[in-house]
Amino acid sequence: MASAGVLPKSLASSANQIRLGSGEMKKDATLVCVQVMDDTVDQMLTSISKAMALGADLVEIRLDYLKQFDPHRDLSDLINRSLLPTLLTYRPKWEGGQYDGDDNGRLEVLRLAMELGADYVDVEYQVAHDFNSSIDGKKPEKFKVIVSSHNYQNTPSVEDLGDLVANIQSTGADIVKIATTALDITDVARVFKVTVHSEVPVIGLVMGEKGLISRILAPKFGGYLTFSTLEPGKVSAPGQPTIKDLLQLYNFRQIGPYTKVFGVIGKPVGHSKSPVLYNEAFKSAGFDGVYVPFLVDDVANFLETYSSTDFAGFSCTIPHKEAALDCCDEVNPVAKSIGAVNCLIRRPSDRKLIGYNTDYVGAITAIENGLRGTDISDGGAGSLLAGKLFIVIGAGGAGKALAYGAKVKGARVVIANRTYERARGLANLVGGEALSLAELEHYHPEDGMILVNTTSIGMQPNIDETPIPKQALKHYSLVFDAVYTPKMTRLLREAEECGATIVTGLEMFIGQAFEQFERFTGLPAPKELFRRVLADH
Repeated sequence: MASAGVLPKSLASSANQIRLGSGEMKKDATLVCVQVMDDTVDQMLTSISKAMALGADLVEIRLDYLKQFDPHRDLSDLINRSLLPTLLTYRPKWEGGQYDGDDNGRLEVLRLAMELGADYVDVEYQVAHDFNSSIDGKKPEKFKVIVSSHNYQNTPSVEDLGDLVANIQSTGADIVKIATTALDITDVARVFKVTVHSEVPVIGLVMGEKGLISRILAPKFGGYLTFSTLEPGKVSAPGQPTIKDLLQLYNFRQIGPYTKVFGVIGKPVGHSKSPVLYNEAFKSAGFDGVYVPFLVDDVANFLETYSSTDFAGFSCTIPHKEAALDCCDEVNPVAKSIGAVNCLIRRPSDRKLIGYNTDYVGAITAIENGLRGTDISDGGAGSLLAGKLFIVIGAGGAGKALAYGAKVKGARVVIANRTYERARGLANLVGGEALSLAELEHYHPEDGMILVNTTSIGMQPNIDETPIPKQALKHYSLVFDAVYTPKMTRLLREAEECGATIVTGLEMFIGQAFEQFERFTGLPAPKELFRRVLADH
């Protein structure tokens, strides 16, 4: 098996087929399985009904979660009354489950489930050979045994994973399941390689938030099925999406071997509204793409690992905008002047990575629009920012973009940062003044200044934080916050109370997203759709 790079498109052709436009499922489509982990049989049957209504293909019934369990009676009820095909799992504690009894009795329950008409059972690799030997010659024609292995420590090498798949198959497995743990998002690439090359049905999942893409992109890389939950938080393994997110947010049924993958690179990244925005826009435009969150520690390692044209473009957010610039083969002149990129495009012809910065246009336009609402003296000649004292909090990628944009528009720029040396460095680049963040509270050489926050201060979950005390805000005529989760940050709320015009980070987000969508797809940005989607969320 290959061990470097990730999955050129030619190798992805073995992935399962996608759902037809009419809604009919092709034979080899990746299945969506909802896990049912309730305390009682009646609760499980209710959950199965909900899973069916939400579009699941089958349910995994976790018998080890039942508080009271009568195998003959309860299995008959669960299997016969289920509205969906059933996968029965009775997971022992030694493999991450709840069951803490005798293995022989546990496996007898799974044999009984087979006899009563279950469609699948899941058996652990360590006991699979004995289990499969015990049912030899007794298996119903459509019954399948999933043999699973769970690694809660890490994700092994491609070679070791390949050997594991072969060993699991040798036990008599009909379907191989491997679940590993993501210490880094690049770990997922190894599981993708195994599933896309495998000649046997494989379920390949990587647990944890960094492994989320393994579940979303299963149809692209040949996964037999993927697991989801009915509601947030009720998961058997970390990183599981809800079925609603899987089917509606990520358009799972439309993902196939030729789907282009886009996403937002950041840390943190779970708060981002970008997947909602771009996936809805892709669907509306009929564009074969999916947009996912990439929780990235080392951006250079990430971009080197996911270097095929399958991974066609990325948005880049805190804290990677500056480091990502150094990873590009080519950088747009404006982005080079700013010293940061927030949009990366993989050129199909040669796989080179091209860096752009769309932040400054979105943010500066939003700020100018805010000023336009309060100042009617501008006759259209020049920017309303010309001559204004423009205070930028933060000297990272977004701070560089805002400082550059303000300077181009003729503003007098001041950079305030926790680390004065970084503020001084950016101020030197734009011909501005530098302050430490501590000094900003008492810095008010004039009234009517503009304040922009480009740091993550005040972002969820730390919504009670603010970069500057309220009493200092009375000297500003306009305050902008690049944070958009929440939309109304503490900084903006207090600025409004002090009489300042406020501009939310959503305005910047929308503005920069227009250009990114067009670079991703080559299509005009559906601007009204973008605004409607964000208003709904």
